[in-house]
Amino acid sequence: MDFSLSDEQRAIRDTVRAFVTREVVPLEAQVLRNERDGRPGLEPGVLESLQDKAHTMGFWGITTPEEFGGIALGPVMNAVLTMELGRTFVPFRFGGSADNILFDASPDQQDTYLLPTIAGQRRSCFAITEPGAGSDARNIRTRARRDGDDWVITGEKTFITGGTEADFAILFAVTDPDLGADGGVTCFLVDREMGWTSSPIPTMGEWGPASLSFDEVRVPARNVLGEVGKGFEKALRWIGQGRYLIPAKAVGSAERLLGMAVEHATVRESMGHKIAEYQAIQWQIADSAVEIESTKWLTLHAAWRAETGRDARHATSIAKLTGALMANQVVDRVLQIHGGMGYTKELPVERWYRELRLLRIYEGTDEIQRRTIARNLLKGHVALATIGE
Repeated sequence: MDFSLSDEQRAIRDTVRAFVTREVVPLEAQVLRNERDGRPGLEPGVLESLQDKAHTMGFWGITTPEEFGGIALGPVMNAVLTMELGRTFVPFRFGGSADNILFDASPDQQDTYLLPTIAGQRRSCFAITEPGAGSDARNIRTRARRDGDDWVITGEKTFITGGTEADFAILFAVTDPDLGADGGVTCFLVDREMGWTSSPIPTMGEWGPASLSFDEVRVPARNVLGEVGKGFEKALRWIGQGRYLIPAKAVGSAERLLGMAVEHATVRESMGHKIAEYQAIQWQIADSAVEIESTKWLTLHAAWRAETGRDARHATSIAKLTGALMANQVVDRVLQIHGGMGYTKELPVERWYRELRLLRIYEGTDEIQRRTIARNLLKGHVALATIGE
């Protein structure tokens, strides 16, 4: 049983780690200053410039198939690189990618939506969550009714990442209320110019979601992504990817935070001793290290199952639940170790504290993951793990 990365994989990881350290982390001080003054963290174009630099290094379309100009590294390396990007709170990501389900687009849809998104000319948002249908995505109420060659969509979406900036939405609506999620939900590609509007939602962190409003928005039938009634399957596939990338981000963030705590503990003195000498501090550091390492392997296992074509749903729920809880426990300990300074906006710890709290909510709350894991076991959908399965 070999858990090591190949030489090529290790080289890719190390190159990305160096890029993040050299190009992205130095922006953190600027982000903190700007946000303290009530301004956006980064000026327009900064992240795009970084994407261009990464592109010249060959990092473009990390998960994009080669026929679309990407390098298609696969779920395992996607998770590894997400861990590296998680080491900074600057919201950088490599360019040249698109939502995984957008690759199901027809040839005409590829020209209109997929290829411009990969090129960075268009921006999408994934719109399934509603005011009354967050964790229970089966309860969506947005309706689409057929009218000649068009569909007319009415409803509201909420907490949509990128909804303020997107120029088209990957929207899920009920087309057959009798069937609901079991064959009655359809996925649509809906341009903003077709008539939907968005409003930003203020949150405790720097995540900037939006609410979307659809009032009799007319969408051509050619804008159905995939088949009518098959949308819920696509939604689950999109969400499933997030459930191993979220804990991957959690691992990277927690490793960086723990490193800050170790550094602080070895220089900070209290009552004549470095605080690293106190058992209370040592145990917090030790517990954090154990939890990070555990989450790392659960995450990579979930990604490996996805990469090898195995059913990864149970494993991704375990990884997502573990990673979200771990990140919040670690950042809380790190803030405590830093004392009063950790609570100030001079250091990034309190910012990470607010940002990481979101991990326990989106892409399926802690409660939903526990429900899924328990249901899988109680109904016999999965057996208690056996080595090699």
